[in-house]
Amino acid sequence: MAIAAHPDDIEFMMAGTLILLRDAGWQIHYMNLSSGNLGSMVLRPKDTARVRRREARAAAKLMGATWHPPICHDLQVFYDNRTLHRLSAIVREVDPSVILTHSPQDYMEDHMNTARLAVTAAFARGIPGYRTTPSHTAVSSAVTIYHASPHGLRDGLRRRVLPGAFVDTTAVQDLKRAALACHASQQRFLDATQGMDSYLETMEEFGRTMGTLSGGFQHAEGWRRHLHFGFCDERADPLAAALGSKYLVNGSYERSLEGVEPGANR
Repeated sequence: MAIAAHPDDIEFMMAGTLILLRDAGWQIHYMNLSSGNLGSMVLRPKDTARVRRREARAAAKLMGATWHPPICHDLQVFYDNRTLHRLSAIVREVDPSVILTHSPQDYMEDHMNTARLAVTAAFARGIPGYRTTPSHTAVSSAVTIYHASPHGLRDGLRRRVLPGAFVDTTAVQDLKRAALACHASQQRFLDATQGMDSYLETMEEFGRTMGTLSGGFQHAEGWRRHLHFGFCDERADPLAAALGSKYLVNGSYERSLEGVEPGANR
């Protein structure tokens, strides 16, 4: 299951891994917390939300993913009871064994709040006394959470953030690009507000950068595995089990967990 803030984040940061899981026989789910209603320089928010909803559904269909509607608006992804109750209901309904979500450190509060909400919703999945909206019975299945790399591989204070593992997305890069292209309404907005003069080429460049950092892949996506407490076994790494040779642990990152500074994979 992929949980992202805005309607094109899944394709940009996570789609390659999702598609590879689908190809490995997994059922995949696609959810953006935000409607994307502020993602236009010319349309009214309600009209933008309608366009973005249509685009996100088209992208999910292209990827073979079950689509879940948004539950927030742009700049209103807050870590609050209302949002947590609704997201927890979806996590219980889907009962995922893997959640892919944003980096806890990123350039945008919506992204970071989405990561926090995804983690807490996963934690609450098995607590019977926690009420969701709508109501769903608690589940006890193990779930492993993976955080995507932040945009630009930097946190909000400009510090470099490198992944703990790389997924080789080279074979599915064309489909990943096609899914991102479904979000055609984003082109002008990203040009004007975030300096992404071509969001498709920005995605391609990001994938090539991650591939170079991996030391072996042409295109890649990067992931950091969340601490296991409350979620799964300490050794659980289901992406490694599902993707085999397309999944590469960054040994430098693993060593950094014990106090050694991380670098490119080596």
